[in-house]
Amino acid sequence: MDRYDERREQLAESALKTLGELGYARTSLRDIATNSPFSHGVLHYYFDDKLDLIDYCIRYYKAKCVTRYDAVIADSTGPDELREAFAAKLVETIVEEGPMHRLWYDIRAQSMFEHRLRPAVTYVDQTLEDMVWRVIDRYAELSSATPALSPAAAYGMLDGLFHAALLGEALGEDDALPTLVDQVHGLLPLTIEGGTP
Repeated sequence: MDRYDERREQLAESALKTLGELGYARTSLRDIATNSPFSHGVLHYYFDDKLDLIDYCIRYYKAKCVTRYDAVIADSTGPDELREAFAAKLVETIVEEGPMHRLWYDIRAQSMFEHRLRPAVTYVDQTLEDMVWRVIDRYAELSSATPALSPAAAYGMLDGLFHAALLGEALGEDDALPTLVDQVHGLLPLTIEGGTP
């Protein structure tokens, strides 16, 4: 990696912290510069504007997190073990990276109004769908069954459950994460032919 790309990654790491705290709409380049070791001028040197920076940030962050469940897939030797480990990993990522996930949903919603965000959001959404499908496909394999849903349907259902749990956790709902675990335990069997919770 050359110095230019290394600096862009450093700026993205710094920007993500501020964006995760304030959200998309409330964050300016000046806010990001204020909360980082970099000047406003440095940000403008490496990124054209806020949207250019955010586009880079979401691709950078999600590229790191889309392999998060690969170890769960590789290490699980049975369907129940995979179901338990996957649910636990979903909870762990909400607890440890909640602000980043809230930022993702914020930016995904903003892309409905800001066309320059759409290519990055579409790309990341597809990588997340692929990530979820690897879990479903492995679950079906361990269950000696075939998937009963399309990749898009499986992603939509799990993403909806994850989003609800993330919101519940942000609102201080004590049962948000246990409910997510119960829902994932009930949902995964329904993703395969002949499956029952």
